[in-house]
Amino acid sequence: MPDTLFVFRPEPGLRVTLETARSMGLDAVGCPLFSVEKVEWELPPVARFDRLLAGSANAFRHAGDKLEKLAKLPVLAVGEATMEEAKDKGFMVARTGTGGLQNLLDGMEGKKRQLLRLAGEAHVQLTPPEGIEIETVVVYKTVPLDMTEAVATRLRGGGVALLHSGEAAKRLGAECARMDVPRVLVTIAALAPRIAEAAGEGWRGVYVSPHPIDGELLELAEGLCQQP
Repeated sequence: MPDTLFVFRPEPGLRVTLETARSMGLDAVGCPLFSVEKVEWELPPVARFDRLLAGSANAFRHAGDKLEKLAKLPVLAVGEATMEEAKDKGFMVARTGTGGLQNLLDGMEGKKRQLLRLAGEAHVQLTPPEGIEIETVVVYKTVPLDMTEAVATRLRGGGVALLHSGEAAKRLGAECARMDVPRVLVTIAALAPRIAEAAGEGWRGVYVSPHPIDGELLELAEGLCQQP
């Protein structure tokens, strides 16, 4: 019997992933382990910057009205979801990277840029190449949510956990410990290597999507759910 697929991302991505997974014939269960909320932030002088830097679609979903004053700045985005959200808000995307913000910055070596980074409260520290200067403003935060007893009960029967972020990976580990779900029963399907690393060890297996694209992650998970 195929394994159940557990999706632990917050809305609005949770609904989209569940609908897609179920259209593929997968038994998919959703349980967000954190929510994303906007925070108050101060807009620095826009003329100081020539690009926006963003590693999450949440930067555009939760930045609020101040985004309008940044609309003329081209965006450097990581991930297709970030790119699409930026475009939906009316921004021009100059470059889309994969594998994290640091990879994108490393590919800009030799250029001179003044970047305004829109980030979450818990964000990765970056080491920009010479000539690249970054100012970071925090525009959103994550709020932990508990795994429900119903989901924990199903997860104790084994399954595949779909992870889209390092935050979800860390929360899953903590919640499995709190809810007495043995890691050895759960297979991890992660969107990127850094997410798999954040999940830690002790799982039944840890697999990474060949590319950080939702469709390819679901294809990976589909194969894992079919394994005996």
